[in-house]
Amino acid sequence: MAPGAGTRTAARYVPVAALLHASRSDAVYTTEVCRDAGRFAELAPEWHALYRRCRTATPFQSHAWLHSWWLSYGRDGGAGGGRGRLRVVLVRRAGELVAAVALTLTHRPLPVLVHLGGSISDFSDVLLDDEHAGTAAPALARALAELARTAVIDLREVRPGAAAERVYDCWRGPRRRLSDSTCLELPAVPMDALLTRLPAARAQRARAKLRKLAVLGIGERVVERAEIPAAVERLLALHRLQWQGRGVTAEHLSERFAEHLTRAVRAMAGSGDARVTEFTLDGAVVAADVTLMSGQLAGGYLYGADPELRARKADVATMLLRAGAGWIGESGRTTLSMLRGNEPYKHHWRPEAVTNQRLLLARSALAPSLHLVVARAAGRGRAAELVKRARPRARPR
Repeated sequence: MAPGAGTRTAARYVPVAALLHASRSDAVYTTEVCRDAGRFAELAPEWHALYRRCRTATPFQSHAWLHSWWLSYGRDGGAGGGRGRLRVVLVRRAGELVAAVALTLTHRPLPVLVHLGGSISDFSDVLLDDEHAGTAAPALARALAELARTAVIDLREVRPGAAAERVYDCWRGPRRRLSDSTCLELPAVPMDALLTRLPAARAQRARAKLRKLAVLGIGERVVERAEIPAAVERLLALHRLQWQGRGVTAEHLSERFAEHLTRAVRAMAGSGDARVTEFTLDGAVVAADVTLMSGQLAGGYLYGADPELRARKADVATMLLRAGAGWIGESGRTTLSMLRGNEPYKHHWRPEAVTNQRLLLARSALAPSLHLVVARAAGRGRAAELVKRARPRARPR
């Protein structure tokens, strides 16, 4: 039996309100909260259809990513999850899913509802059907207010212009908007167009790096879906080798991360939301990259590279960007994201810095809890800034 498809509880849904009337429409919305992992798995087809109808959705709102994360992280209580704490809010109009958000109830130490995906996801958001967003957003806000009787809602890493902003705008209780991580973004254009963005001297150096890659004969291929499990294993091994002896995100070396990434990327590749690229030199795989995609955005999520590439004077960042720019311009997407992280090497290409948001929502009775969450965030922000100032400047990877 597949994980998460075990015995279901008698009450798979918890009704929030039998009927929710939209403020500017005669349409009637029905709203439910799914708490059962097996039922969450069954939602995949209609969740995916809504995901496609939400223009601002990022890959981290896909059902494949969220459900896989829950199987690896939510069920054992790790990384912001917890057994029995799944809260998937669903809003339907005439039976069709038009708004949704996948949350989990945590205690940090106060009760807080956070988005599925945890710290390994670069963006969070809600899903709103573009056609009905104006009325579905208030319906989702009311459903969330009903759910959040004892918990603050804390949505991290929300992109500017995201669907969650509509829910924030119509929230009737206490709310706060904070700054979160910085992401760097480039337009989805071919490599030649990216080079025109650079000053002449820097563009010349970039062209020299591209010529070096050609001289070395580095090849690239898109991995077929059936080969993705083996390719992800190779990527993670290269990632470990690349960071050997240096600081590395420990979670990227964990078994549960490997299981999640393999499961999610394989499913997402089947629907065109993920792409694994391998790079070869003298017949051997020397680098690999996972790119995640939604309707408007593609982002390089994780890569691994053999240190031998640097010994051969191959610029890995240029190699990865060349591969991404080679196809994204023809995909209809508008943004090539470098995702979170403000590393100096990313600035070589003159990207636009985009600051994610942290949206905090609460009912009036929980205003003190919201203020405490804000205060804790401010304290951690100051501590992180002190650590950043004391840390040696990051070098390009």
